[in-house]
Amino acid sequence: MKVSKAQAQANRAHVVETASHLFRERGFDGVGVADLMAAAGFTHGGFYKQFGSKTDLIAEATACGIGQTIALAGGADPAEFVNQYVSRAHRDNRADGCTMAALGGDAARQPDSVRTAFVDGIESLVVGLSQQDGFSGAGPEQARAKILDVLTHAVGAIVMSRACPDDSPLADEILAVCRAAILSAMPPPKPSTAARRQRRAP
Repeated sequence: MKVSKAQAQANRAHVVETASHLFRERGFDGVGVADLMAAAGFTHGGFYKQFGSKTDLIAEATACGIGQTIALAGGADPAEFVNQYVSRAHRDNRADGCTMAALGGDAARQPDSVRTAFVDGIESLVVGLSQQDGFSGAGPEQARAKILDVLTHAVGAIVMSRACPDDSPLADEILAVCRAAILSAMPPPKPSTAARRQRRAP
């Protein structure tokens, strides 16, 4: 039976999303094409009808995963984002967590197309966070530097915590220390319009 164009696009998107979760959980080299397609509910032979190579899929899956982090950042104020990101829940949930923390080390050994996907994703995340009040008080260059500092600190905290055994007290200590350091260096949130009006009221 011939698959419609819309269904083919939906199938492709499903493979990309499935790959994004599996790569975060097992690493780029920890998932073969056959296992990946089986997890998505398709045959191995269908892979090359949708993708030119595994590298092409890795690049798209990377963009998909980072897009989820961007969505999280866009829906939360900076402090809330940090609290959710530098947490035990995120640390223990590789498959649904941040692609940068799960696969940043792997990306360094990947072709330029994959590394470019990381660059594009990180730039998009920086742009998204720059719209938040917690980063918009300084000039553009200072705000960008602060965002990059926060992201690098947060990603590093997750990577180092994951390197420890699950029951290691150090795993939680790393998260607590880094989370507190990031939050203490962030400016307090601006009061809401209603709060400012209330303060001015006689």
